[in-house]
Amino acid sequence: MKSQQLNSEADFVKFHKRLSDKLHSGFKIIEQNNKLPYVVLAKETKNIDHSFHLFLSCITMGIWFFVWIYLIINYRQKKQILMALDEDGNVFEDRCLLLKKKN
Repeated sequence: MKSQQLNSEADFVKFHKRLSDKLHSGFKIIEQNNKLPYVVLAKETKNIDHSFHLFLSCITMGIWFFVWIYLIINYRQKKQILMALDEDGNVFEDRCLLLKKKN
């Protein structure tokens, strides 16, 4: 069992290294708390050029179609994750549920 201090400096370094990796991959910080420590990150949806992918599917005789479907599934929704540091010094990630806004 650890002493009074819950997280060591090495644990915070791991947390910030993982956070910087997520920021470099396109996520943005929505909410942050340095005392607990946790961060909520979001990645916006990407637009897909369907005419380009249709062209590539025709050229490759339908093989590119599978790549196109994969892109549609992965880029369809906005992604939000919660990244935090627990009492044992482990960095964990969890997907956040998105609430749909009423128009």
